[in-house]
Amino acid sequence: MRYGRRTLAVTVACGLALVAAGCAAPGGDDGPADAAEAEFDLRLPPAGGPTRYPLSIDNCGMRLTFNAPPRRVLILNGTSVAEAESMVALGLGDRVLANAQHYGVSDQPGLTERIDALPTGGLSQNRHFDVPAEQVLASGADLVISTWSGGFDPALGFATREQLAAAGMPSLVNPVNCAMGKPDATPEERRTHLAASPRDSLNFLLLLGQIFDVSGRAHAVATDLANRIDRVRAAVAGRPAKKMLVVFPGMSMMNDNGLPAVLAGGIYDRVLQAAGGVNSFPRGGPDLTRTINAEQLAVAEVDLLVVGAFTPGEVPEREARRLFDAYPGWAAARNNAWVGVSDGVYLGTTNAWAVEKIAKAAHPESF
Repeated sequence: MRYGRRTLAVTVACGLALVAAGCAAPGGDDGPADAAEAEFDLRLPPAGGPTRYPLSIDNCGMRLTFNAPPRRVLILNGTSVAEAESMVALGLGDRVLANAQHYGVSDQPGLTERIDALPTGGLSQNRHFDVPAEQVLASGADLVISTWSGGFDPALGFATREQLAAAGMPSLVNPVNCAMGKPDATPEERRTHLAASPRDSLNFLLLLGQIFDVSGRAHAVATDLANRIDRVRAAVAGRPAKKMLVVFPGMSMMNDNGLPAVLAGGIYDRVLQAAGGVNSFPRGGPDLTRTINAEQLAVAEVDLLVVGAFTPGEVPEREARRLFDAYPGWAAARNNAWVGVSDGVYLGTTNAWAVEKIAKAAHPESF
């Protein structure tokens, strides 16, 4: 399969050694270490009117100018599916020239099939799991989208943003991930990345709405998703936060000891926070999966096990049982408390689905 999602997130990219260095944003003290340190706000600005071209925006330190809505978009993999999800959610699939993103399962019914229906353009990927420079430059795209700055790293065989600009091909990085793969990231870019939340999923929708002159549609989609998350937050408000462990057993290749990937920090913690929970490893951060051991898992406080899947063949219930047998000291093991998720804990358009599922498993009395 093709790897997906930062969708898989940068954690997967690091664990699979897909990038040479700089997986986590540098300058580790630039932002909150866990979701408990800061709330996130889903209030959106008023809907914008029609886009006036030429449109100029600043993106990760590069000035982009669009004279018209792009019509031939190439979406790089970047171990993500957020950008493809966003194009589909806005009804912009007909603007996709080639999509390299894929995720085997989704928290939103039918979404995987809609993403897989996007054209691939016959492009292949190099050993770093993305489209090499020569193919991108020859594609004829009028916009190239990457989930992270590293998607334009020549050391990985990718075209630089400068090369693409010279060829008349603007490039766009999902703004929350400017610091990823960017050695000279600004302090603000680092803070933004460390504090990623579902709000950043909505912000990208609004940005695409502006670029493609569908701001009204983008605002409506983002508002619906924000309202769904806020309804959950209101339902669980005042409830004691449940301690939740987010594991992806199918990503055990991300460490050397065969343990499942354990995700913490950034958007993972914020999804749990919206669902009335707190990460069992609230200060774990992006390096947790590579460093965690069985002893740490054994003494972790786990009220609810959040089991993630990224391939269709995975059975979350079976994986939960295996972990409960291995760690019977967890409250979740004693109570058989688990919930299955997939792409909804990552950046993208499915956060609301994951928040709803997790909250109903953690606080059924609120629904």
